[in-house]
Amino acid sequence: MDNDVIVVTGGAGFIGSAVIRHLIREGGASVVNVDALTYAANPISLAEVDGHPRYRFEHVDIRSAADVDRIFSAYRPTAVLHLAAETHVDRSIADPLVFVQTNVLGTATLLQSACRYWRSLPPAARFRFHHVSTDEAFGSLGPTGFFSEDSPYHPNSPYAASKAGADHLVRAWHRTYGLPTIISNCSNNFGPYQCAEKFIPLMILCALKGQPMPIYGRGENVRDWLFVDDHARALSMILRGGKSETAITSGPTTNDATSTWQA
Repeated sequence: MDNDVIVVTGGAGFIGSAVIRHLIREGGASVVNVDALTYAANPISLAEVDGHPRYRFEHVDIRSAADVDRIFSAYRPTAVLHLAAETHVDRSIADPLVFVQTNVLGTATLLQSACRYWRSLPPAARFRFHHVSTDEAFGSLGPTGFFSEDSPYHPNSPYAASKAGADHLVRAWHRTYGLPTIISNCSNNFGPYQCAEKFIPLMILCALKGQPMPIYGRGENVRDWLFVDDHARALSMILRGGKSETAITSGPTTNDATSTWQA
């Protein structure tokens, strides 16, 4: 990945910042962090890379087509890692339209700009749009089992529905326009710099303060957990070696939609 330019959306967030730290620490790629700096952003999580010659920050809302177009024009990326999203289930219940605006409209805006940029590239140019999603788009598991790429979508909250909608848009831009895309759906993450409203940090803070620990429902739900740095490494591997499915396009394209980066 040396000499590549990777745009990471939502890079000041919990998972995004872990991905950026990994890319700067382990690879030779340049990273452009695109983040709107909402309440969930934590600039301290990027102190390690601040000032690094291969790191740039752009204060941009992905819902702004003009700003997103400028990012593609200015940096000419070889890949996009799309992590920018509203992610908290309780917040999605209280204010679902914010999740629709960011997760659905924001993703569509980003895809449209990415597609215009990709079509402007020479036919042999490498480009990949990697959408980072959640297993919550598949709903709830029973006492046993795992989700897979073949699991049906069955979202149970406005948050999950908005991420499922974003997944469908990414697939549609690939199948309709040929944009080289890949989607990964991950379980719950934990680790340093996680937002205090998330489950594990919240439980720790409540315990330290001697406050009641809020448990969802009757406490019978089972969660699968992944350490955020392991997820960051996995996303880097997927970006390099993940395979796009064959596209079915509605018209001629100038690039091979099935081209991939080999690990």
